[in-house]
Amino acid sequence: MTKYLKTGKSEQELKEASSKVQESVSTIIKDIEEKGDEAVRELSMKFDKWSPETFRLSDEQIKETIDSVDETVKNDIQFAQEQIRYFAQKQKESMSDIEVETIPGVKLGHKNVPVNSVGCYIPGGRYPMVASSHMSILTAKVAGVRRVVACTPPINGEIPAATVTAMHFAGADEIYILGGVQAMTAMAVGTEAIDAVDMIVGPGNAFVAEAKRQLYGKVGIDLLAGPTETLVIADETSDGEMIATDLLGQGEHGPTSPGALITTSESIAEDTVKEIERQLKDLPTADVARVSWEDNGTIIIVDSIDEAVKEADKLAYEHVEVLTEDPEYFLNNMTNYGSLFLGPETNVAYGDKVIGTNHTLPTQKAAKYTGGLWVGKFLKTLTYQKASPEASVKIGEYAERLCELEGFMGHKRQATLRINRYKQDN
Repeated sequence: MTKYLKTGKSEQELKEASSKVQESVSTIIKDIEEKGDEAVRELSMKFDKWSPETFRLSDEQIKETIDSVDETVKNDIQFAQEQIRYFAQKQKESMSDIEVETIPGVKLGHKNVPVNSVGCYIPGGRYPMVASSHMSILTAKVAGVRRVVACTPPINGEIPAATVTAMHFAGADEIYILGGVQAMTAMAVGTEAIDAVDMIVGPGNAFVAEAKRQLYGKVGIDLLAGPTETLVIADETSDGEMIATDLLGQGEHGPTSPGALITTSESIAEDTVKEIERQLKDLPTADVARVSWEDNGTIIIVDSIDEAVKEADKLAYEHVEVLTEDPEYFLNNMTNYGSLFLGPETNVAYGDKVIGTNHTLPTQKAAKYTGGLWVGKFLKTLTYQKASPEASVKIGEYAERLCELEGFMGHKRQATLRINRYKQDN
């Protein structure tokens, strides 16, 4: 039996908040489509107090920015990028072009072709999301994308030096200091200053995620990623301190970030609640994490590990930490999650920053039908076919009958033409 010790906002409250976001984003997109750079500049000034002569950084500005960054920071960025690059390369190697002969003379195949141009959004705002540079820009480059445009907002009216360094090291071809919905829309629809791209990717707040949803179709997107979600699954072998630390550590992303605990132990649930209150007293980002937990935190007590799997799959959360006696059970039985963190030795922060898997992951139950951003998202699997004259006649005879069955007489003529032509040739 499932028991809720704590719940977050109701579905109705969430829908109302979502509706307001949708309206705001729709207005911004329409404004940029109609007014181009003028609207982008107005919005940047409104939301970020930022209106430089040009939003794109020159090569000289990029060099000066990188030179200002401490060597230790650069080394840390490069270490993280080595991990992400290695895993992305191995993922790409798992994808092969194929060509097979299905019947004598008929060859079918597919090729994995990179998208031509991609716009990567690197969130800023409260925190400089340096790691998002690795996850999107670098992964796109490993996939073979020729043109990668990258946007990140200013922070307190300044160029975020570490983020720009990571963007450059990751391989960005164009870097713009531009944030929010205006950045996503400018990359998607194009303006006088920014040529449109074929695909936009990257995490962000509710407004950025909604912009991607509304822009989909004009451009491709990776997935709806944000606000961040964290689920911890725990049994009696875990402890409240670790659970609370990991939930609050992700709750600091923003006040709308959901966090949840599913546990087979009521005492662990109670200890976690106490630990959350204790840790909020001295957590530097408690102002955000507290609202996140109070408004969006959930605690579910279940009778068994099997029930924990069922409840976790219903939530379909972005990050799932498994702090149980047998974490592998969840790897073998769970199906709906963005990324699994198995055992107490790893955690979401490792995945967010450095371990090598991608941190742009599905939210809002999208894990029920998609995985996260990876090198394969930037590749189009494109099919082709070819046939010998003899095989064309054989396939054509089947095609004639099947086209007539469906009433497609123009289709049938395509087949008949080949049959007549290639029979004569033989």
